[in-house]
Amino acid sequence: MTSRSATSFRATFSNQPRAVWAVAFSCVVGFMGIGLVDPILPAIARGLRASPSQVELLFTSYFAVTAVMMLVTGVVSSRLGPRVTLLAGLAVIVVFASLSGSSGSVAELVGMRAGWGLGSALFIATALAVIVGSASGGVPGAIILYESALGLGISMGPLVGGLLGGISWRGPFFGTATLMAIGFVLVATMLGPVPKPARRTGFLDPLRAVRDPGLRTIAVMALFYNFGFFTILAYTPFVIDQSVHVLGLIYFGWGLLLAVTAVFVAPRLERRFGTVIPLYGVLTALTTLLALMAFVPRIGIIVAVIASGAVLGINNTLVTQAAMTVSQAERPVASAGYNFVRWIGGAVAPWLAGELALKVGARVPFLVGAVAVAIGAGVLISGRAHLGALPQLPSRSILQPPLEELAEQRGSAG
Repeated sequence: MTSRSATSFRATFSNQPRAVWAVAFSCVVGFMGIGLVDPILPAIARGLRASPSQVELLFTSYFAVTAVMMLVTGVVSSRLGPRVTLLAGLAVIVVFASLSGSSGSVAELVGMRAGWGLGSALFIATALAVIVGSASGGVPGAIILYESALGLGISMGPLVGGLLGGISWRGPFFGTATLMAIGFVLVATMLGPVPKPARRTGFLDPLRAVRDPGLRTIAVMALFYNFGFFTILAYTPFVIDQSVHVLGLIYFGWGLLLAVTAVFVAPRLERRFGTVIPLYGVLTALTTLLALMAFVPRIGIIVAVIASGAVLGINNTLVTQAAMTVSQAERPVASAGYNFVRWIGGAVAPWLAGELALKVGARVPFLVGAVAVAIGAGVLISGRAHLGALPQLPSRSILQPPLEELAEQRGSAG
């Protein structure tokens, strides 16, 4: 890591208010819930006598509700305030994670995951806005903190899921509920009043924000990218067909690479090549990996899954930053519109993968995922003219403030 990278990293993670760490901890646990079920998907299918296609609905119900509720989060947050909305989301997650662990059928579990998605929508969208508003270091530091929490949560989720899932497939759900309850207490006690937005958000405001050509380009690209992402995350465990513990370790390696590249590699690529050029590279790499997974033996699929974490981590950071800066809309509104569009891909991909595997062939979902990611790259190319607000050429990173700004921040903090 370069001297500038080390300085930026220390400035981002030092001297943050306690409230920021409380929200960040809750983010880690919240994102754990995404990858938590990966190692236990086959175990859930066996325990509830469900087909892979039915179990995939755990992701579909979760992300379908999350996507739709993204249109509502701004309405709720602008009226109740970010703090109340954040706590409400955490409380809903605690309730439905507990109910998920108590489910007696796959249909009941799918319904509980839908309720979990409601809590996640309220929490995730508001958490980013709270971190941006509360963290020292401004937007760049907040983005790094948020992506660090995302990467750590996604990497720890499969590991925790594998450990607790080795006891029972219900264990990871109760474990998440417990950790989220701790997060609720921390946020309730450490996060003070957060000012409400100056303007109340309307239900249609996020959809109007996506009408912006730049944000629409990023959001639609992310929709197709998510087809590839969730083919790897939600469907591949059935193809690998390993024990709960082995799947947990495989996806821990995947998540660890995702976290490292999101925090350390993506900012350096963006500083040197701009935002758009690295996105072309990672989308091409992901397309290639998915295509290879359709033909290589099982060990090759495992290697490809772990390697894909590096690609996905870079993409996640760059796309989050792009969505927050390419539009003139207020950040919470732009975030809600962007998340509404992109989570549609997360909702459709797992279910479609299960159906294709059942009716066409076990490797076909990888080819469909590769085609979807390639289409996403095409969307990015066709809409590049609308991305003028993003760094296009080698320049100072918007994710990494220069040393002079860091010195000013430290001086003002002192």
